[in-house]
Amino acid sequence: MLSSLEVMQQSGISRATLHNYIALGLLPKPLVRNPGDDPSTRARQIGYFPPEVLARIEQIKSSKKQGMAMADIVRLLVPVNGTVAATAAPVQTAADEAGPAAKASPSTPAHATAAAETGPLRLTVDKLPCPAYMLNYKLELSWYNEEARIGLLGSFEKLPADTKERVVTDFFAMGRFGRSPQNCAAFLQLHQQMGRTRAPDAAGIPSLGAAASHSSPISDWPLTLTTPDGKEEHFRVYASRFREGILVIFASEAIGHGGLLGMLERRDDVIRNLLKKRLPVLTDVAVMVADLQSSVRICSELPPEEYFELINQIWATMEPIFRRYYGTHGKHVGDGMVYYFFPQPDSNYVYNALCCANQIRDAMRKISKEWQLRKNWLNDLYLNTGLNEGQEWLGVFHIETKIEFTVLGDTINHAGRLSDFARQGALWATKNLMGKLSTEERNKVRFGVRRQDQDRREVFVKSTYSRVSELIDLDSPRNEKMRDIAALAVTEIVEID
Repeated sequence: MLSSLEVMQQSGISRATLHNYIALGLLPKPLVRNPGDDPSTRARQIGYFPPEVLARIEQIKSSKKQGMAMADIVRLLVPVNGTVAATAAPVQTAADEAGPAAKASPSTPAHATAAAETGPLRLTVDKLPCPAYMLNYKLELSWYNEEARIGLLGSFEKLPADTKERVVTDFFAMGRFGRSPQNCAAFLQLHQQMGRTRAPDAAGIPSLGAAASHSSPISDWPLTLTTPDGKEEHFRVYASRFREGILVIFASEAIGHGGLLGMLERRDDVIRNLLKKRLPVLTDVAVMVADLQSSVRICSELPPEEYFELINQIWATMEPIFRRYYGTHGKHVGDGMVYYFFPQPDSNYVYNALCCANQIRDAMRKISKEWQLRKNWLNDLYLNTGLNEGQEWLGVFHIETKIEFTVLGDTINHAGRLSDFARQGALWATKNLMGKLSTEERNKVRFGVRRQDQDRREVFVKSTYSRVSELIDLDSPRNEKMRDIAALAVTEIVEID
């Protein structure tokens, strides 16, 4: 029998590739056993493979050199019944070596037996046999499995509604490992390192399930924790980064990590699965609602293909800006859009929302000039924007092929009304939102209200607010829908330094 290290050394493949071959069913799962007196390792348990796997790996390499895709190689070497196809010599699985009793013992779960009969088990988030949980970038829990709740995080009954009460280190301190100060220090240090390393492009976070721009979106570290009775448990901790947060998995060195990397590399499947299970949470949020002014008229003036080209150009231009400021896509409704900005560990989410809206306005001016030259028309293209901040419930609506973040409450409703109120590409924000800025941040923002003096000349009064009812005629039929924000104190964002 060959250890996993020997297999990698003799075949020249990486550990990630070895795990992927196992997950795809190209190689048998290793037989996990004690290495005995082997001086080359300190691990208590090691996975061993039959020597024939080297021939199988060479067969895979040969197929790849011939230009075959991995999907085709799997179809060639792994029949429908899941039996690993024969190489120069039959590949013996760990269950075969252990004997018939190991293949079908009374304690074997029914789903495991079924998997063995129908094909290689495809590991999913639902079926992780080890502790796993999802964090946002402030290290607050948003999802966990039972293994994590019972084995690591204190056997709590349910998560608090408020995200501020979900810090993962607090739950760890209540668990069976949390009695040791050394364990708590190691756990804290590990998660601080995770939180410091953001997902994806330095300018922002990638779209749902997209790979990060680091050399690898998946990191792993060894971690040793001491149980209350003084025994050591060795883990390999994996962290997979997504736009929505960090998926953390504690794989026990004793049972190996087969299939984990293969699962984590299926990033779309993983994040969609997690988001479907995400419970509604009460969180601070800044909401930005933007709508294309006079969209009905513009649509009527353009051929259908050009109108859709314009809308797609707007969204494609804006998406990198949203990523730069950590915006989370809410929804696009025709030519309008909603984005959410949540608390971040290294920046003010409210200031992020303001800077994002300001850059979108600049980008929209360039698009407008481009289309004026192209169509030789006089139309100006504007995105009218409303911004608000509050504490609201965040959840997801989902079907099999789509997931959409949704915030419930007056915060988004008022932002939408402010978007309707804004004209000529103006940015309007609530006094409540501006109050969440630091003095330094507020000094970078030029804001205020335009009023009329005694001679009915327009005067901009900087650093002031006004109720909506004092800025428009609420008796006018066109302003009927503004009545529900009549008492809202607002201000216009002119520019940001």
